[in-house]
Amino acid sequence: MKALALSIAAALLVSPALAAPAKIKTATQSKVGVTDPRPVAVPENPGAEAAAAFLAQNAKAPGVITTASGLQYKVVHAGDPKGPSPKLGDAIKVHYEGKLLDGTVFDSSFARGKPMLAPLGGFVPAWMEALPMMHVGDEWTLYVPPALGYGPEGRGPIPANSVMVFRVQLLGMLSAD
Repeated sequence: MKALALSIAAALLVSPALAAPAKIKTATQSKVGVTDPRPVAVPENPGAEAAAAFLAQNAKAPGVITTASGLQYKVVHAGDPKGPSPKLGDAIKVHYEGKLLDGTVFDSSFARGKPMLAPLGGFVPAWMEALPMMHVGDEWTLYVPPALGYGPEGRGPIPANSVMVFRVQLLGMLSAD
């Protein structure tokens, strides 16, 4: 009997359909067994309101540019405006640091002392939008809304609905053409 109870408990923990909370609970039960019929709001997207508030305020900061998608960026250092810009499939060489709004660094090529070499493709949507706008030699700060990052799911050390802040230096590129 104990094994069956443990199996049911384990299934509840790993089954998203069973473990997901309802968006609105219509009744709660107190410790003495009295039911309270008032609705209790359960956040649908924890962190989304804080992200929206930060981005709305940040959009007003000097030098911050907001694109139609909601990506925000600030040019920290401009390379040659006539220099090359990468496109999908080009090889890029970038130094970057990604952090959360509380300052927690979750990834950094600077800390590793080695820039990333990769084809331009398969990155979060914010990077796929920003990198083709950059020129070799540019350094930008990207303010990534959740919808252009990892959204309501989050990933690894990045919580759901997080705004990510990236320092990105485009050091070089090699055209796929």
